[in-house]
Amino acid sequence: MPPTLASLVNHSALKLTVRAGEDHLDVPVRWAHVSELADPVPYMEGGELLLITALKLDAEDREAMRRYVRRLVGAGVVGLGFAVGVNYDETPEPLVEACAQEGLPLLEVPRRTPFLAISKAVSAAIAADQYRAVTAGFAAQRELTKQALGTGPEGVLGALAAQVDGWAALYDASGAVVAAAPEWAGRRAARLTAEVERLRERPAPASSVVGGPDHEDRVELHSLGTGRRPRAALAVGTAAALGTAERYAVHSAIALLTLTTERSRSLHAAEQRVGTAVLRMLLAGEPDHARAVAGDLYGALLDAPFRMIVAESASGPAGEHLGELAETVESAAARAGEAVLVVPEGERLVVVAADEGAAVAACTAYAAARETERARPERGRPEQGRADEDGLVVGLSAPTGPTAASTAYKQAEQALSVARRRGRVFVEHEQLAAGSVLPLLADDAVKAFADGLLRALYEHDATGRGDLVASLRAWLSRHGQWDAAAADLGVHRHTLRYRMRRVEEILGRSLDDPDVRMELWLALKATAAE
Repeated sequence: MPPTLASLVNHSALKLTVRAGEDHLDVPVRWAHVSELADPVPYMEGGELLLITALKLDAEDREAMRRYVRRLVGAGVVGLGFAVGVNYDETPEPLVEACAQEGLPLLEVPRRTPFLAISKAVSAAIAADQYRAVTAGFAAQRELTKQALGTGPEGVLGALAAQVDGWAALYDASGAVVAAAPEWAGRRAARLTAEVERLRERPAPASSVVGGPDHEDRVELHSLGTGRRPRAALAVGTAAALGTAERYAVHSAIALLTLTTERSRSLHAAEQRVGTAVLRMLLAGEPDHARAVAGDLYGALLDAPFRMIVAESASGPAGEHLGELAETVESAAARAGEAVLVVPEGERLVVVAADEGAAVAACTAYAAARETERARPERGRPEQGRADEDGLVVGLSAPTGPTAASTAYKQAEQALSVARRRGRVFVEHEQLAAGSVLPLLADDAVKAFADGLLRALYEHDATGRGDLVASLRAWLSRHGQWDAAAADLGVHRHTLRYRMRRVEEILGRSLDDPDVRMELWLALKATAAE
């Protein structure tokens, strides 16, 4: 504890007497300062015990003393020491009254007590308090280090919470709570997800304070990591602002947790290299070799149905989204205790995750959030069939096993390709099988083919010499049944036969060829979609 006015009054060698402000003696004293200026306020920082002899003051003037004391209180002076036996034999009553009125403690200093003795007492008490804080900080550092080496981040959080008499929580790269101490703090920490997300947007190291006097607690948030993008975050909740010893403990915890995070990052890189080898073996059709290399790291993933995820992005800001997707998937899998294989490949990310697991769900949720963000009016939604060149696209395969991994990879690539053409963020391969091929006709290349194939018929109809396009559409829709198609058009079947011969002559193709009929039908559908 820093020195207080009460501790100075109780100092046996100083012999100080309280003349006013008895109820405010528990206030800390930052320093003892001597000034005989009529207005020492410009030289005050707040928290001082001001020592005077009233050399340049008319201490008998009540109005002057009220103005003088009021200025001192406004400047943050916490106490006034008045020396008797120098200019005044006793403390003037106007000064006593002014201090009592403003609630400023007034200490009477006897002639035999020099101001230097009071300054030394304050300085010694401050030094002793700082020494205790440093000693306590070193002790906290040793305890935190012991816990980091023994029980890991959970032990560090428990020791830190005890040191600050509050709570502590650790967040992963996605902003989710990884651990908290005490256990009840997990609910409190979960309410700070938005603040942690804002902190992650700032370059590390970064910190912020949440809450204050009107909240249930005061929470400090600190980013963890040595890279530009924070790898984790630490929250420390206390009833009041941290003292010196508590600050030492928090800084030690930040350093230890950062080291733990960076160490985990190195291990993660090694695991990623193993995962790359496993993926290549799966795609090469060597599931047994892949299982042998995977071992305990990815073996459980290959024992159950899994899905392949292929994500791709262009250069620029979207590259960050690709990294965020990897962090989101890995964090979700870690919280659920699932194995997940994440392999970055330049501007592409390949993920092997358990079917119906937390990682796949997290990927779907992240893609949905990106879809919503892309569709905001201020950004503008890309045209149907056009890729958002700066965007993220994700393709998800159907459930599969190790022997069909290459097929699943192709499925994910096909889904990604469709997502790119449609201007979508996420497409699942099973959606393609359950849907229709017609939306795919919106592709620019298909439209160009259709326009070229049917142009001669449209030019013929534009001359008013017949309705060949409508006749062709009716005939194809009726599977070549002359009477039914002629009835739809309201013409004689011989007229329809004549028109179909003209279509064959103009196009130079035979309608007896099923491939020709298929191409014409798709071309009609493509032009109708425009």
